[in-house]
Amino acid sequence: MSDNTSFAASAAPAAPDFARADTLPGQERYVAPIDETPLQDVDSVDESSPATSLWQDAWRTLRTNPLFIVSGLLILFIVFVALFPGVFTHQDPNYCDLEHSLDPSSRAHLFGFDVQGCDVFTRTVYGTRTSLSVGILATLLVVLLGSVIGALGGFFGGWIDAILSRLTDIFLALPILLGAIVVLQMFTTSDSIWKIVLVMTLFGWVSTARIARGAVMEAKNLEFNTASTALGSTPMRNLINHIIPNALAPIIVIGTTSLGSYIVLEATLSFLGVGLPTTTVSWGGDIANAQTILRTNPSVLFYPSAALAITVLAFIMMGDAVKDALDPKSRTA
Repeated sequence: MSDNTSFAASAAPAAPDFARADTLPGQERYVAPIDETPLQDVDSVDESSPATSLWQDAWRTLRTNPLFIVSGLLILFIVFVALFPGVFTHQDPNYCDLEHSLDPSSRAHLFGFDVQGCDVFTRTVYGTRTSLSVGILATLLVVLLGSVIGALGGFFGGWIDAILSRLTDIFLALPILLGAIVVLQMFTTSDSIWKIVLVMTLFGWVSTARIARGAVMEAKNLEFNTASTALGSTPMRNLINHIIPNALAPIIVIGTTSLGSYIVLEATLSFLGVGLPTTTVSWGGDIANAQTILRTNPSVLFYPSAALAITVLAFIMMGDAVKDALDPKSRTA
């Protein structure tokens, strides 16, 4: 029996060196000090730094974005021109003298005169206020109406969402330009800019409502909404205090990018003769008046068109910068 045991012991395979090294007396296992390994830097958390929110991270990203800086400076300049046009010109934009019809530019009249003898530079400066006012007011009302309709449908669901979704589909099928022309033909006696603002709101809230609905549906399924409900919060309180603030990012993005579109829409309606009255100074009206002399004197058309293009480009650039800042997936750092 002892012979068999010794034979089995001698026939067993030898243990690997690293396994026997742990059992040898006086053998110590080498462990690298923690300060010499990269794990300390990888796993470390700076607990002294304050917690940041989505808006703080977005502002930090925007401050270093050249696109945001350039567009922001342009928009500030455009707003300053709209608020204080008297700083740039002291002439009346509605004063016209046929004796100066199509006179070239000079030191006193930088852009020359149009066919009616009106100073083009003065009308371009004062047209900033009208076009910008229509675009901002229309954007605010569109965002407000679309956010309310989309938030109610996305939060409550059921038959409320079904009705609001079908209403959204109906307005989505209507071309905004064609619908605005038809409605504005019914109010030709009104000279207020509010008629254009309300028409833009009537046909422009659809896209905002769809985005707001999706953002609210995503936010209401997050943990903070469930925890708030478990603590006894009412559904309307959750919607106003928790869900809507967390769904504002995509709404702000679409509002910023749409502002330039509404400025273009106002100019288009005025160009077609169904927008603002001819007595109101606007870029669209000046472009419409200059189309008859496009071949003989294109500069009259160039200046209001350039002002319109620069303004729209500035808001589109701002919208792209805000979109990149508020979208965490687009950040590389």
